[in-house]
Amino acid sequence: MAIEPSAPALYGDALSLDPVVVVVILAMAVVTVVAKVGGLWLVRHVELSDRLEAGLDVLPGAVVIAVLAPELAAGGPAEWGAAAVVVAVMWRTESILLALVAGVVGVVGFRALL
Repeated sequence: MAIEPSAPALYGDALSLDPVVVVVILAMAVVTVVAKVGGLWLVRHVELSDRLEAGLDVLPGAVVIAVLAPELAAGGPAEWGAAAVVVAVMWRTESILLALVAGVVGVVGFRALL
């Protein structure tokens, strides 16, 4: 009968913080904040054309589609059914958040059924 190692021996230094990792994470946070604040500053100080404003308005939806479209293309009936649920909920409620929640619930439900 084998004796299992205790939790500290099993994980060793896995829960310790490596200073390099902490610095990299902080650097990524700083770059993210600078990019967002810089973008907001730039938009406030530059004259936006109607066409550019329209493009910026649809950008969040385009990002969601760019992330989800490959998954849908590679998916099966469960993913396609969930996409139909998303379209129906979006069409009826015009709420992106509600449509995304319905899609997640739909894909989980369809995967359980199929």
